[in-house]
Amino acid sequence: MTTTLRFTSFARLTLAGAFCSLTLSGCLSPITLNRAVTSYDEAVTDAVSKQLLINIARAHRHQPIHFTGVSNIAATFDFRVNAGATPALTGEASKTLMPVFGGSVAENPTISIVPIEGEEFTKRLLTPFQETKFTLLLRQRFDIDLLLRLMAQELRIRQDGQEVSYRNAPADKPGYEMFRRVVTHLSSIQDHNQLYAEPLVSQRTWTIPANAVTAEGFQSLQKEYLVAYNQKDNTYTLRKQITGRILITNYDPATLSSEERARLIDETDDGHQNDVSFDIRPGHIGGDYPLKGDFRLRSFNTILNFLGRGLDEDPEYNVEKDPRTPPVHENPVHAMELVLSDSAPSDADLSIKFQGKHYAVSTTGPLARWNREGFQLLYLLFQMTVSEVPRVGIPSITIAK
Repeated sequence: MTTTLRFTSFARLTLAGAFCSLTLSGCLSPITLNRAVTSYDEAVTDAVSKQLLINIARAHRHQPIHFTGVSNIAATFDFRVNAGATPALTGEASKTLMPVFGGSVAENPTISIVPIEGEEFTKRLLTPFQETKFTLLLRQRFDIDLLLRLMAQELRIRQDGQEVSYRNAPADKPGYEMFRRVVTHLSSIQDHNQLYAEPLVSQRTWTIPANAVTAEGFQSLQKEYLVAYNQKDNTYTLRKQITGRILITNYDPATLSSEERARLIDETDDGHQNDVSFDIRPGHIGGDYPLKGDFRLRSFNTILNFLGRGLDEDPEYNVEKDPRTPPVHENPVHAMELVLSDSAPSDADLSIKFQGKHYAVSTTGPLARWNREGFQLLYLLFQMTVSEVPRVGIPSITIAK
C-alpha cells in the first residue's frame, strides 16, 4: 500500500517559517558575537586612551592621578524567533494565509570596573620602569629618542672616574640640553642602523686543585660549570658563561675580548634595575662624540607629570644636535606635542574636556606620525605596568539561544 502525504498551504508556510527562523537564529549568533567583541574592544581601548589624556590634564592642573581598569566583561545574548500565519487583509487573497516572522535579540552586559589604588597604584604608577621593558620596546623598532625622552628621568655620564647627572627637565637648562644632545646622538646612530642593544656575555674561568674536590663536590660542579681535568698539574679548570645587563653601543659587543666583556659586566652590574647603560666608542658611527654612562628610567606617574607640566609650566624647547653628531632624521621640540584649547579640536584623533579646557594630541603637520607614535608608546607603557587586574565573575562572552 502506498501512502501519500499532502501538506496544506498553511502547513507549508509554517514549515518554511520555522526553517527560516532557525536559519536566521544561526546566522545572527556569530554576527552578534563578532559585533559584540569588536564593540567592547573599541570601547575599552577608547576608555583607556581617554583616561591617559585626562590624567595628563590632571597633572597639568596639579590634580591627583587616578585610573580604573576593566577587569571583566560578561555579555549574555538571548535570541528569540517566532513564526506564524495570518489571512490576507483584502480581496480574494484574504482566503490565503500569509506567513508572519518575528525575532529579537536581547543583550545584557555586565562590566566590572576596578579602581587602581593602594599597593596596586604603587606598583603600577609609582615604580620606575626596569631596563628589560625599555629594551623590549627598543626591539619593537621604536625610536630610541622617543623612548628616552618619555621614559628617562636623567642622564648620568661617567668621566675621569666621576659621574655627572643631567636632568630631563626643561627647567634645568644645562641638564636638559645635555640630555637632549646625547639622546639625539644615539638617535643618529640608530638612523644609520648601527645601534646595538645586546646583553653582555663572557666566559669566566677558575682553576682548582683536583685533590680539593670530593666525588660529591665534583657532581655539584658539573651541574653549574664545564669541568676539564688537567692531568699535567692535577687540577680542574672550571668554565661558566656569564650573562650581564643590556648595553647600548655603536659596535658589536661580540667583537670585544672575553676579558673586556667581563670588565663591562662588572661595571654595569653595579647599576640599578631601572638604569640603561650605553657605551659609544671611537672608530664607529657616532664615535667622534664618545660617551659612556646610564639613563635612569622614571615611573609612569612621572611621565604623566612631565607631559602635563610641559603644556605651560615647564615647556620643552628646541635643542640642536651636537656638531659631532652625524645627520639625524628627526629632532622634534616635544617628546609628544599636546594641544590645549577652549573648544574641541576638529582635526584631533581623540580629545577630552577637563575643567573647561580641551586636551588632545597634536595630529596635524609634519610631526603627526611622531606624536601618534608617542601616544601609542604611552598606551603601551601603561599596559606594561599591569601586574594583573583581578577578574570578577564569568570570564569571556556567553551566548544563550
